[in-house]
Amino acid sequence: MEKIMSSEPKEQWVVVPVPSVEEEIGRWLWAMQDARQRTLRAIVDFPPTLGDWRPNEQESSLGTLLYHIADIEADYALFPYPTRDRQGHLTHVPGFGLEEHLERLATVRGLLLTTQMPLVAWRQVRLMEHYDVTPEWVLHHLLQHEAEHRSQIGALRIQAERHEAQ
Repeated sequence: MEKIMSSEPKEQWVVVPVPSVEEEIGRWLWAMQDARQRTLRAIVDFPPTLGDWRPNEQESSLGTLLYHIADIEADYALFPYPTRDRQGHLTHVPGFGLEEHLERLATVRGLLLTTQMPLVAWRQVRLMEHYDVTPEWVLHHLLQHEAEHRSQIGALRIQAERHEAQ
């Protein structure tokens, strides 16, 4: 049996903590950035003319999903629309270009990445009206939230491309 050596460097998958914060928090922030890069790859070459397109009135557009991801991350800063309509659906947010949605995502993420917090505060329970949370849990939730909507974006992309091809 002959061993085949490749001259191609292999990929290396490692977590590199975001610098200038507590190392453990930096690891979570790295995960947030990794999730965001995956979301951005999911919308590469998405037809800009379809940013407001929806398969039907109950479904969300790409722009609405991007707005919502940033909205939840920022906890209602920079956002003129309520998160949900009276029926419980994400509020449709027409009229913004994809670049505007991407800029909103970048602005919100920039705020998160520059927040300084000691590890003890990271694990301190915050008392909310309907539930209690720690910042550590919030980042866990945001990672899950973005991943779930990224899946929705993938399905929407397929529908939008079929719609455009008709």
